[in-house]
Amino acid sequence: MDYTKLPGIKQFDMTSRNALITGGSKGLGLAMAAGLASAGANVMLLNRNPEEGKAAAEQLRNDFGTTAKAYAADVTDLTQVEGVVAEIIEEFGSVDILINSAGINIRGAIDELTPAEFNQVMKVNVDGTWNASRAVTQHMKKNGKGKIINMASTLGLVGLANRTPYATSKGAVVQMTRALGLELAPFNINVNAICPGPFLTEMNIPIAGTEEAKKLIVGATSLARWGELKEIQGAAIFLASDASSYMVGSMLTVDGGWTAK
Repeated sequence: MDYTKLPGIKQFDMTSRNALITGGSKGLGLAMAAGLASAGANVMLLNRNPEEGKAAAEQLRNDFGTTAKAYAADVTDLTQVEGVVAEIIEEFGSVDILINSAGINIRGAIDELTPAEFNQVMKVNVDGTWNASRAVTQHMKKNGKGKIINMASTLGLVGLANRTPYATSKGAVVQMTRALGLELAPFNINVNAICPGPFLTEMNIPIAGTEEAKKLIVGATSLARWGELKEIQGAAIFLASDASSYMVGSMLTVDGGWTAK
């Protein structure tokens, strides 16, 4: 075989591809949007805060010179998400990549949490992921290709006390990824998930300075530190690009060695 004719780094080129990132206006979502934009993708950010989304999209346009646009919608409302997807297709022609990054975390002991709090986490993390995936599926089937990347979690693979809502929701995302991956593989649609460990995002800043969190991070991760936002980008670029074309229903852990222990 003439290995010089293999595509190599060109597999990561996403020029002119359209990516929709839910929860894309901050944290890991924005970091991944920036990663895809740096590889040439047009990025569409979906979140509930219009001003926050517009500011993030403007930042991406200025930094990478690519198309970036914000859309306001609630991922728990299927009709709203379908409306955004239809709008993107009408304006840009396709949704080639979906990253389901919208998510919330409510911590606490089970006897101190309310059913409403548990259901709120499930609604955003599970229903939101299912809604966005459903909204792009028919379009991707017609195109005969697509990439769906779900944000699961280390806590979808291992347990942690006082995290029953979040761990339950992310365990569901893990299984959703596997089932949907099998369902859509015949249509050349790759469905995979990233399982981040402890990243210092807006969601985790409130607990970052506590002794419990410090002990957890040092004890659980082999690298004994929080993940940096830039460290999620490689996984997102890989799963969104042609480089991951033979992956279906996989869980890509980016967790500092948490699940290796």
